[in-house]
Amino acid sequence: MITSPSFAGKKFAVLGLARSGRAAAEALLASGAEVIAWDRQDVARAPFEGRCRLIDPLELDLTGFAGVVISPGVPLNSHPIGPHVWQYGLPVIGDIELFAMARPHLPPHKVVGITGTNGKSTTTALVHHILREAGVPAVMGGNIGEPIMAQEPLPEGGVYVLELSSFQIDLTFTLDCDIAAITNITPDHLDRYADFATYAGSKARLFAMQQKGRAVICDEDENTRAIAASLDAAGRSPIRARSSDVTAPVSPSLAGPHNAQNACVAQAICRELGLTDAQIAHGLATYRGLPHRMERVCEAGGVVYINDSKATNAASAAPALAAFPPDPAINGGAPRIHWIVGGLPKEDGLGACADHLGNVAAAYTVGEAGPMFAGLLESTSKVERCELISEAVRRAHVAARPGDVVLLSPACASYDQFRDYEKRGSHFRQMVLAMTGCEPQGETP
Repeated sequence: MITSPSFAGKKFAVLGLARSGRAAAEALLASGAEVIAWDRQDVARAPFEGRCRLIDPLELDLTGFAGVVISPGVPLNSHPIGPHVWQYGLPVIGDIELFAMARPHLPPHKVVGITGTNGKSTTTALVHHILREAGVPAVMGGNIGEPIMAQEPLPEGGVYVLELSSFQIDLTFTLDCDIAAITNITPDHLDRYADFATYAGSKARLFAMQQKGRAVICDEDENTRAIAASLDAAGRSPIRARSSDVTAPVSPSLAGPHNAQNACVAQAICRELGLTDAQIAHGLATYRGLPHRMERVCEAGGVVYINDSKATNAASAAPALAAFPPDPAINGGAPRIHWIVGGLPKEDGLGACADHLGNVAAAYTVGEAGPMFAGLLESTSKVERCELISEAVRRAHVAARPGDVVLLSPACASYDQFRDYEKRGSHFRQMVLAMTGCEPQGETP
């Protein structure tokens, strides 16, 4: 794990002992800090019994504490922990801020921070893959993989590649990334922010924390262009990465215009880190992809089955629909996507998905948003009202012809029927493999 003498002898409270909170508490204890920890779940508290005080920080006088560490999942706009901590003049921080505080005591290294509404996980994993293929010591963490504080420190010359959600950035104040990057900004998480401008401002803080680092911005939407313009005005000259910049062949796992954005940002980051174009091209061509993000589950009977369960809003589902346009060489150029859509809606309407309905052969609507999508799509596409993903997979499997694509890209959250998008995607994968009898082709969790 990552430890630091800067924590020794200081008092921290940790609220929430799931993955990142547990790692933070363990790192602080190993560093010689005094830790007060709490989680509502007995099972989460159990590993810390007898090792530190287990008290809800809401019940504490926090005078003399260095800070309170919380999970990114705790909503600062509504949870009482924020006002309670701030009255003592203390910061509410996350594990990424602990990492930033520990950096001076790590071997010389670089940090890449990647944010964006969509694509940040793929871009982070892609940069990590390219670096590892090139022989550069690297780990990825933050909003992906193991919590960063739980990972072993890299040797000199290593690169920490961090996926950073807006929630994590909100809890971070001193992370000076050597390279900070953003893929795009579209409306999301508006239940946690006063308005879209506040959400976009949270993303922009990643660049505000930089001292001398470089900024990489895919400036293909109005909001990222505004960030780039503000950095230009400050004399910082960001690197503008655009989808058309990528000319090397890429892996099939990087299909679609959204992955062109991801690849262009990854390419710009790796060039800034000193990799050659040949090293980058090799990494782009050999990347296998992440589960639940345009994951190619299998091909059976000429039909490709793709798990894009991570597409929890219309903006992230639209590029998946754009990735498979009609092809004159396939079924006479007929639409070929069998789109499984629905879940717990984050927004009304089709959003950016409306621009790609000409690629949809049939829609299979599921979940709470199923009736809404059925009503919106019946005038342009064949619609099957299914309610359950298992039924949608069955009907799509029967209807699809060789050359077609069965695509789970729900444009909705999963919480009406599944714990998270991973469970939803795993269920889809299991249904596909059971019905087709084939072996998976992509990565599995």
